[in-house]
Order: sequence, then C-alpha cells, then structure tokens
Amino acid sequence: MTVIVSAFYKFVPIDDPAALRAHLRAGLAERAMKGTILVAPEGVNGTVSGAADAMASFHAFLRVDPRFADIVTKDAEAGAHPFQRLKVKLKREIISIRTADADPTPGVVGTYVAPQDWNALITAPDVLVLDTRNTYEVQAGTFRGAVDPRISNFGAFPRYVEENLDPARHRRVAMFCTGGIRCE
Repeated sequence: MTVIVSAFYKFVPIDDPAALRAHLRAGLAERAMKGTILVAPEGVNGTVSGAADAMASFHAFLRVDPRFADIVTKDAEAGAHPFQRLKVKLKREIISIRTADADPTPGVVGTYVAPQDWNALITAPDVLVLDTRNTYEVQAGTFRGAVDPRISNFGAFPRYVEENLDPARHRRVAMFCTGGIRCE
C-alpha cells in the first residue's frame, strides 16, 4: 500500500488552540490518517500520512479554514504509514525558543530568499551563514563557511545569538534549516 506523507507548518494566530486541536483530530481520524500535529497559539506544525485520496481530502479540509488557505505542504510517497498512531498535541510554542518577544508572524520575520538567489547571498563576504539544523543534519553536510551554533535544542539559540553575534559586525545573516520552520 502506498501512502502519502505530508509535512506542513504555518505561523498564524490561533485564538482557540483547543478547538482547532479537536477539529484537526476529528478530520484526520475520519480519514484514517496517522502522524503528529502540534497546535499552539502561534500556529500549527505537522507531519501526517494517509492514503492518497485521504491526503487530498485532508488538504482540502485544512484549506477551508481561511488561516490555512495558503498553507504549503511537502508531500512524499511511502510504502506504509511511517507513524504508529495519530496525535494532535497542544503546545505553548511550535518551535521551543522560550523567548517572549519572538514573533514568527508573517511580515515580522526576516527577508525570504528565493532558491536561485541563495548561492549569491551566502558567498557575499559580509554575510554570516548560520546552520540551525540538528547535529545529525549538520554532520550529513552543510554549506561551505556555514557556522554550526552547536546547540542541543533550539531553545538555546537566543542565548547563542546574544553571546556570539554582534549587530554592528553581523549586519547580514543568512539562516537555513530543514523545512524552514526554525528560520522563521
């Protein structure tokens, strides 16, 4: 049996995370899907799997909500469900950064760089390139000259920035991560 695995996230204000959790859980269960979605006041982050028709139906179900009408999903095929069960969890934050003033809301975050412009950016002499991925991913390979903050979890990133980056010296910083969510 081939299933579709779909990864997605969206930073958007969620006034009632518990209600959204119940709504998403019901929509996924009704489609016999498995995986995990995190729901927080700042948005959603999930990876779920299901039959192709179920996944198409779930994507449509999700996009009916105006907050998620433009959500981007990254889909792949698998030979079986990679997940054992369905979990939809309430969290305080999608990515634990533990900083009250962190705001991933669109329009507040940094400048997005188009893929075709990335190499020119990271080779500019005045750009510091930060690899915010986990240790395993960094060891698999990174961009030449990229700095690995060597943090055990992303909650340690604000401290790394405070202790190692100087706004007067590091005026241009390019960050990258897997899937894009940490870079928001």
